[in-house]
Amino acid sequence: MANELTTIYAPKTDELFKAESKMSLLTNTDYNWDGAHAIRLWKISTAKMNDYARNKSEDDGRVSRYGSLLDLGSQTEILTLSKDRSFIFNIDKLDMDETNQQLEAGSALARQLREVVVPEVDKYVYGKMTTGAGKKVTKALTKTDVYTAILAGSEYMDDAEVPDTERILVVTPATYTLLKQATEFDNTDVGADMKLKGVVAYLDGMAVVRVPASRLPENFGFMIAHPSACTAPVKLNDYNVHQNTPLSSGDVVTGRVVYDAFVLDNKKDGIYYHAIA
Repeated sequence: MANELTTIYAPKTDELFKAESKMSLLTNTDYNWDGAHAIRLWKISTAKMNDYARNKSEDDGRVSRYGSLLDLGSQTEILTLSKDRSFIFNIDKLDMDETNQQLEAGSALARQLREVVVPEVDKYVYGKMTTGAGKKVTKALTKTDVYTAILAGSEYMDDAEVPDTERILVVTPATYTLLKQATEFDNTDVGADMKLKGVVAYLDGMAVVRVPASRLPENFGFMIAHPSACTAPVKLNDYNVHQNTPLSSGDVVTGRVVYDAFVLDNKKDGIYYHAIA
């Protein structure tokens, strides 16, 4: 008769690897949705420059020597929150006890946020940014032209007068591999404080951030973004552990997150997107 060997369950859980969100580097939360589900932003026009009529003739029909007197135009941009997402799961009391406390509400909630909620929000925001980019290019990338392609994006933003500080270059791991092979790439080490924020390098004054391809649109090559171009509000983060409810003998964990992302019309040139052909 075969011997029955003892099996020991280790008091550890094999957790999935999940990258931290880099969204705080790329977007802003400058606008307040408190007490509202939508906000309106004003867009005001400007006046053109004229030649001052120092010596005004009798047949000059203009009322003012400064030029034609016209009202400035004003329009509004409506930003309405569209994502209202939730989750719920149960942890039975016996399951908690018989898994050596590995199935526990607090750690399970943290895992849900890390492995499900954050990646979903990231993917949605990156999708909105690439869709709303002021300039979109589709072209294959190689190690010989990736550096030039990125400089073309930087040049576009310079011509659009996007601030040259705080620009972020987002790359996939595959694009970063090409970039590391480019002879022009500066492999200067990044400070520990910036590494904690997800910055892996600098290029043309831009912090380089590497994001998993699974959180980015298909055929993503790279994106240059200024944080003023996209606002990504999270109006509600509501997570709870309900104990001893009539619903179950155990802990019921619920969560709700209300969020969205908006590329502002007057700032869309602050996003340059290069897709791979």
